[in-house]
Amino acid sequence: MSLPVHWVPSLDGARVGSTVEVTGSEAHHAVAVRRLRTGEHLMLTDGLGRSAVGSVSATGKRELSVVLESVHEADLPEPVVTVVQAIPKGDRGELAVEVLTEIGVARIVPWAASRSVAVWKGERVARSVERWRATAREASKQARRPWFAGVEDLAATSAVEALVAAADLAVVLHEQASTPLAMLDVPAAGSVVVVVGPEGGLTDDEVTAFVQAGAHAVRLGPEVLRTSTAGVAAVAALLSRTSRWR
Repeated sequence: MSLPVHWVPSLDGARVGSTVEVTGSEAHHAVAVRRLRTGEHLMLTDGLGRSAVGSVSATGKRELSVVLESVHEADLPEPVVTVVQAIPKGDRGELAVEVLTEIGVARIVPWAASRSVAVWKGERVARSVERWRATAREASKQARRPWFAGVEDLAATSAVEALVAAADLAVVLHEQASTPLAMLDVPAAGSVVVVVGPEGGLTDDEVTAFVQAGAHAVRLGPEVLRTSTAGVAAVAALLSRTSRWR
């Protein structure tokens, strides 16, 4: 059975034999929900490449002490993949974040596309972004990722253009594109950006802007995927041709 994974803000300076204190909701979940007791083992991670395995030495209502038995540091997997996700309706945004995190995306950028059915305005922006971040954090723990997926602030189209321009490879998924995604070469390192449009589709202006910024307009196949699943299909196709999946 896999060890339970819990997040701590930092594992800087962690070494075998040292004690790490877990507090707040993470400790409550470990003690009250998972019912971890003294002597049981778990994994801690800071989501920044560091992880450690240790045994519980003491518990409280919202606190947990862990004595470390091994410490590991992982390099950030390359290529680093960013998915620009147009805001879907309902809870399909959290679904997209969950599966993108599980598959290994480094960061997710919510995008206010012209034809997005859902619109985030006012206080809803902060609440929605925080829901996506919480989803990414929990999915990262579930997937046992040493590097957690990050969720950026809501982006306008101009900000997406800048991300595309800075990428080593950028693709925009478009059902009318003539170039198959499988035709592209995937860099072994550097940054890859995948732009996923909304339920209503991309506008011609958006496609033109991204292509002019350096993106390739590509199609996945003859089927039309939903916005919440198109990104994970595209990323899987790209990662299958990198050393990360070999």
